[in-house]
Amino acid sequence: MYPYLNTLFLDIETVPQEPSFDGLPEEWKKLWELKSQHLIRNKEEETAATIYPRAGIYAEFGKIICISCGFLQGSGVDKKIILKSFAGDDEKQLLTDFIDMLKKWSATGSRHLCAHNGKEFDFPYLCRRMIINKLAIPAMLNIAGKKPWEIPHLDTMELWKFGDFKSYTSLNLLAHTLGIPTPKDDIDGSMVWEVYWKEKNLSRIITYCQKDVITVAQVLLRMGGETLIPEHNIEIK
Repeated sequence: MYPYLNTLFLDIETVPQEPSFDGLPEEWKKLWELKSQHLIRNKEEETAATIYPRAGIYAEFGKIICISCGFLQGSGVDKKIILKSFAGDDEKQLLTDFIDMLKKWSATGSRHLCAHNGKEFDFPYLCRRMIINKLAIPAMLNIAGKKPWEIPHLDTMELWKFGDFKSYTSLNLLAHTLGIPTPKDDIDGSMVWEVYWKEKNLSRIITYCQKDVITVAQVLLRMGGETLIPEHNIEIK
């Protein structure tokens, strides 16, 4: 049903550009203050500074610190997933390494990318940060001028909508619904900025990101009526 063996499953983790609002240059403070006006829900308790940790979800104010990828091999009980992550403080370098890998992987035939909410977040965020870092967008991500059926992107959240445009289902909820072990057993997305900027624990974020990749792959398999990947068949490069 789905091109499982020709699909690269991925997830990204992002953080604000600075540890706190106070560390921003003055011009960027003004820009974030304008942006945050639309995000503040309680004007008595929230300010541009207090909600700055949420800046990481916007490509203009954030940066990518981890890209985790996975691809499947085998079938049935022998099915396994091989994981690889690109992570670090140097966003341009990790994006460059990811682009190099993607070009090599996609050169061998018809390929697809898959992420949960990837069409709304992961894929466009990657493209925006590549442009900001003056990197050419690889063909697998560059959808400019392509017809919808020519775009090799799968999105497990979109697939779960079944045409229901008002529906939003988190990966955690979908995994629970389908009886797949939840990936959210350590941290969640709202904690990534603190783990990165305060704890400086990048390895913890990589593990969290890889778990999401595994879960995205399991969700697509489950939706296609395929057997899931056994835990002992998870390989990290």
